[in-house]
This record gives sequence, C-alpha cells and structure tokens, in this order.
Amino acid sequence: MKHILLFISVFLICISVVNAQSISVTVGSDGNKHEELIELPESMDYAVDSLLSNWNSKNYIMQGGDCNMSDVNPSYPDSVYIDRLSRIPSIMEMPYNEIIRKFIDQYATRLRKNVSYMLGAANFYMPIFEEALDVYDIPQELKYLPIIESALNPSAVSRAGASGLWQFMIGTGKIYGLESNSLIDERRDPIKSTWAAARYLRDLYAIYQDWNLVIAAYNCGPGNINKAIRRANGEKDYWSIYNFLPKETRGYVPAFIAANYIMTYYCEHNICPMETLIPASTDTVQVNKDLHFEQISDICGINVEQIRSLNPQYKKDIVPGNTKSCTLRLPRNYISTFIDSQDTIYTHRASELFNKRRTVAVKDMPAGSSRTSSSSGAIYHKIRQGETLSVIARKYGVSVKEIKRWNNLKNDRIAAGKRLKIYR
Repeated sequence: MKHILLFISVFLICISVVNAQSISVTVGSDGNKHEELIELPESMDYAVDSLLSNWNSKNYIMQGGDCNMSDVNPSYPDSVYIDRLSRIPSIMEMPYNEIIRKFIDQYATRLRKNVSYMLGAANFYMPIFEEALDVYDIPQELKYLPIIESALNPSAVSRAGASGLWQFMIGTGKIYGLESNSLIDERRDPIKSTWAAARYLRDLYAIYQDWNLVIAAYNCGPGNINKAIRRANGEKDYWSIYNFLPKETRGYVPAFIAANYIMTYYCEHNICPMETLIPASTDTVQVNKDLHFEQISDICGINVEQIRSLNPQYKKDIVPGNTKSCTLRLPRNYISTFIDSQDTIYTHRASELFNKRRTVAVKDMPAGSSRTSSSSGAIYHKIRQGETLSVIARKYGVSVKEIKRWNNLKNDRIAAGKRLKIYR
C-alpha cells in the first residue's frame, strides 16, 4: 500500500492544464519544490471528429442514438477512487495518487466524447486484443494500452513516426514481423500488430518482471528505462525511477491506470458508449498477383472505403501479390464472389491501374556498357554437351562474367542439360 495517496519521495502540490500537449506539475522532494511539465500522450489530443472519420466508425459507430450523455461529471472524494481502483480485477498494481486523479479528470471532462467513442470502438477491437494477450499469458488489463497509444484509431501516426493501434516504430515492428515499405505497413493491421504487441510485451516482462516498467519501456524504449534504473541506484519500481524518466513517460503509467479506470467506471461519470452496430463477419483470401482495390470494388460491388477499412496495411490501395502471397480481408458474403471472379478481377483495368508496372523494351547498349537485368530481354539457353561458358558467351555477345552474375555461378563449371538465363 506504499503507493496509495503518496508518491515515494515526490509530493504533488498542484496540477493545471497548460495546453492540449502537457500539464504543469509542481512537485516537492526533500523540501525543495519546483515546477515541471509532463507531456500528455498524443492520443489525449485527438479530436473526436478525427476518430469518427474512418469508414468503420462512420458506418458502425453513431453519435447519440439511445445514449443521453450528460455533460455533468460528478465529483468524488479520493476514498471512492481508491476503492474503485482496488476492485478492478487486475494482476497489475492500480495505485492512486494526485497525478492519476488528474488523468482520470482529463478523461472524465475534456475527453468525455473521446471516451464515448472508444467505448463503442472497443466492440471491434477488444476481442482481438483479449485473444492475443490470453495466448501469451499477459494481463488482460493491457488491452487498454491502445487507449493511450492511439485512442483506438488504427490510422494513428505519431509525431515520431509510430503507427497503428499499438503505435509501433518501423524498427521495432520489423523485429516482430511487421513489414513496412512503400505499399505495405503491417503496423496498421489490427490483427498482426496486436499479436506482435503481445510478443513484445512478453519479451519486455522477461527483462523487467514488473508490468509498470514494461509499459513504461513500451513507451520510451528499454534503453531509457535501463538508464533511469541506473540513476535511481538500481531501483526497479516505476515510482522510484519516475524523476529519471523522459517527460512523456512520466505521464504514461498514470494515463494507463486512468484509462483502465474510465473504461470500467464510465457510467459513474455519466458517460455512455456511442451506439455500435457490429459489422458482418469477415474472412480472408490469399492474393498471389498484384491487385488494386478498385478492381475488387468494380467487379464485386464492395465500397472501396470498406475494403480500405478491412485492409489498412495496404497504403496505396494495392495488394502487391506479385512480390509475395498477401492476405486480403473481405466481408464474408463477398468471398465466394471474389473467388468465382478472380480471373476477371485481375485483368479488369490492369493496364490503367498498374501503369507503373508495365514491361518496357530496352535498346541494345553499346559494347562495353554495363548491362542491367530486364525480364523483357531474358532467354534461357539449354547447355549442350561440351559447351563452356566462353562458347555460350560468344554465341550471345555477352561476357562470361555477366552470365555468372545472372545465374549466381561461383565458378565456370556448368553441366549439360541445365539452363542458363541470358539477357540479350
């Protein structure tokens, strides 16, 4: 109970909202008082209009409905907050202090409409989160981590470049199997990113053995947590290393505890969920050719925005199936239509939609110029008994070195009956 009501060695005197990005905190340690700024998570600055802008929200989450949400936020004494937090069924510690109280107040007052939206959106995302966390034996209360990471906005992009519900940076995402390139960003895929986040949280817990430190490390990286632990003389408790953390991370654990509180006790603050219509079930198909969303929309009759909402990982409406087998998610009632019409879909408007993927002819280069590979000029030579690379090179007017490079040959040995790729 050492964390209840009091910071360890840090006493909060007052907090006031400076702007939408930070709060001013006057703290005291060893009798010395000073003021500092704690940065709020970026998700606490999202306008509810931006959260409602994606296709799923516009079509399945409605403002109002049967919900008559009051603008009045009841005031409760500290003892009520302490009791409510203690009754949340959690493995993680849910302490209470003035900073946590101020974060709860942010959700219950300025962000009331955002909380109403997130309660509605939770119907889509919480089953996904709960399944992955359960498989990796991670506390279920961590399903609320995306509340402070992205406000349950799958298209969220932070100022630092983190993306998706779980706000992965590109480097960390790739470590956990999330591909990012010009066409694909799997950090935006709600299912893949959730399973990657569960693995990442599991690995962080193996290091710190403390869930508060785990979510702090999730926010600012293990390097910053390790430095804070060293500066705190080896202390491995979030509140003990608090003063040595980056400013944005100092508010991260309090915001997480506040998110758990408000998603559990929203009724007590006169907040009600936006009405939700659960969409029709979906299924996936494997795509092994380049495919544009407009091809699917034209032939199958699915709204392009709906295809985007189900496949947010494809940044340019292109499924790059020529590169590797890709997963496409569609409403279940359109799966059979897609399968039955695949040939037509792939050829429909292909030259128009994939004009940057056309095959072009390259004129012969002057002798001595370096040659580049082009699939349009490739032929395959079947090696005959007694032929050498020199003989074959003279026949096609290329060099032995080029033939070896085109066919990944480490030496000049070749065998009759094999084929060599030659670019003419």
